[in-house]
Amino acid sequence: MTAIKIEGAGYPIKKVLSDDFVFNIPNYQRPYAWTTEQTEQLLTDLIDALGDKSTDIDKLPPYFLGNIVLIKPIGRSESEVVDGQQRLTTLTILFAVLRELLPTYKHNLESFICQPENPLGGASASPRLILRERDRDFFKEYIQSSDGIEKLDKINLHDLSNSQRNIVKNTRFLLDKIAKDLPEEFHKVRLTQFILQHCYLVIVHTSDFDSAYKIFSVLNDRGLDLSITDILKADVIGKLSQDKEQEQKYTRKWEDLEEQLGRKDFTELFSHIRMIYAQKKLESSVLKSFRDYVLIREENKDSRYLIDKVIEPYAKALENIKNYTFVSVIHTSEINRLFRWLQKTGNSDWVAPGILYLTKYRHEPEQLLKFFTDFERLAAGLTILKANIDKRIKRYADLIKLIENNGDLYSFDSPLQLSIQEQQEICDRLNGDIYNTYKTKNISLYILLRLNSAISDGTPDYDTYKKITIEHVLPQNPKFDSQWLNWFSTEVKENYLHRLSNLVLLSHQKNIAASNYDFQSKKEKYFNKPVSTFALTVQVLKEQEWTPAIVKARQRYLLGELKKIWRLKENETIDKDTETLTTQTETFKELAPYAPDGFSHLSSQIAELCESVYEKPVRLIHWQKFLVFLKMSFRAIAFV
Repeated sequence: MTAIKIEGAGYPIKKVLSDDFVFNIPNYQRPYAWTTEQTEQLLTDLIDALGDKSTDIDKLPPYFLGNIVLIKPIGRSESEVVDGQQRLTTLTILFAVLRELLPTYKHNLESFICQPENPLGGASASPRLILRERDRDFFKEYIQSSDGIEKLDKINLHDLSNSQRNIVKNTRFLLDKIAKDLPEEFHKVRLTQFILQHCYLVIVHTSDFDSAYKIFSVLNDRGLDLSITDILKADVIGKLSQDKEQEQKYTRKWEDLEEQLGRKDFTELFSHIRMIYAQKKLESSVLKSFRDYVLIREENKDSRYLIDKVIEPYAKALENIKNYTFVSVIHTSEINRLFRWLQKTGNSDWVAPGILYLTKYRHEPEQLLKFFTDFERLAAGLTILKANIDKRIKRYADLIKLIENNGDLYSFDSPLQLSIQEQQEICDRLNGDIYNTYKTKNISLYILLRLNSAISDGTPDYDTYKKITIEHVLPQNPKFDSQWLNWFSTEVKENYLHRLSNLVLLSHQKNIAASNYDFQSKKEKYFNKPVSTFALTVQVLKEQEWTPAIVKARQRYLLGELKKIWRLKENETIDKDTETLTTQTETFKELAPYAPDGFSHLSSQIAELCESVYEKPVRLIHWQKFLVFLKMSFRAIAFV
């Protein structure tokens, strides 16, 4: 086994920014990402460590600035930065700012930013830090050039990339902060001396990428601020380092995808890709699992395949789902609307099968609409049932397998479909207390918004509201002498207080005092100020009173609407308050077309009951009569 030669030592900054090192940021690295928050923290730490002027600079203890990892051939100064770009870039900006603020020492400070020209020694002037290709010229012109900072005021930030904006903002911040906190030249000089002489970086370097990357990964496991996408970028694009043209091309593609999605969503993407490949709950870190299940499975294919055929199409699908940007010749709005509802279900476990199916059937909008209609139904159902993460992951993993194997997604036993038992349990939950059942009110709000859309004219855009809250019509704590207690007994109040029928939506903050108004005042002064646009609330505004009979009828109506939305079938259940039997009517609906005159060929009494079941739920007493008639009628039995 060949030993890996690793060298490491602590270097003062004056040695780090010397001819011993020429730092190059490879294209596979992430863009410069430090904001003014990290930059301020660095400067504050340095000033705090510096102390007051009473302490002799030579007696100050050394200050540690962290580790950097390099690929550095033995005996050469050229150093490829595997980890440390953020600190090296910010330190270079800091010295450029000090150069601007200390004109007396401009020439001295210049030497820590750029290697000076040495005609006798054969060395040309060159930057000590060379950024990624995308930012290299910008950094050289505005930071490393001796007159660059003077031109920053003319820059329009909107024309810049994120990394370039960070460079400009951090430079401006340091200029203002140092000028304000260290107004005297003496203080600025002292800070500069402290950084150069008493601040250290531990530089770990080896001569090849694999060993440098292993060091990088170990340091990351110890808690350094490195993203999974940074590591995987080095993993994937680093393999193209022998072909600079390809490395450059795929670095640009990677960064374009990251910029389109945003860093947070781009990082999330790799968790979803991991799920598609592993098809089970995460058992270790996302990084380790991605390597074990994705990189190993695709190890016979090169990095270009992984980016072109896996990362890029899944990134596009994720962007479509997250931002509702799917476009097709038909069903565009319907599909994007389903994406909106999916994102309100309270978790992101559904995303992996979602991006898998969208990627696979992107050009088949009919298929997409059919799938995502049932998929939103499934996600909503699992949310309403309060399925825990293990149950959700298992269900979605089974669905991923079925999608990949081109199985029948619409058979009764498909993981995409809700079982009869699940449908019954969902109906039970929707017919009960939906206000206190869930730990977060976001789930209750999701149910009510879904319902509100179903009964609205048009398609409401809830993203335009700054705030949407849930309010009770019948108050939770009505006053002792209020109208409410004349309408509702304690038992009926407790039965309906937190159910669908007694809840409305408001586009403003709750008002606890107004919550207890009598019905008319509550409508005029609370529910309709500002004017309500929620269908659920508008329906209540049309009522002249809020009695148990109205609430009970409204409960049946709203529950029925939700059952239509998600195609929920109930087993027979008896509502004790109304002695009404709710039953599935599909049997009669299926039979009706085969009857020449509907149900008229049956006895008049049986026909009447059949039509009653067909049209609406029947009272329990009618159902009992129907069973008697059914037994008595051979023709009816034969027909059924």
